[in-house]
Amino acid sequence: MALDKATVAKIAHLARLRVADDRLEGLASELSNILTWIEHLEEVDTEGVTPMSSVVEANLRQREDAITDGAKADDILANAPGTAAGFFTVPKVVE
Repeated sequence: MALDKATVAKIAHLARLRVADDRLEGLASELSNILTWIEHLEEVDTEGVTPMSSVVEANLRQREDAITDGAKADDILANAPGTAAGFFTVPKVVE
């Protein structure tokens, strides 16, 4: 697929990119090469190929889906510069 300078200028405008006029010709050539390469990918036969999310077969370890409160409130609040009634206290920001 060949792109001309006007098409590249329109794409740049839609993408909110400022491209100098003297760079449009080179950019058109580069984008045309990229689109030609992508067209080659359409020719690859993928019939019968299972979609995958990773190149290696891996199974994630499963854990029991149990709701817990963490029971670490005291440990967490120990790191806070200030606490009150089991909550973090922060300095007033709005006056």
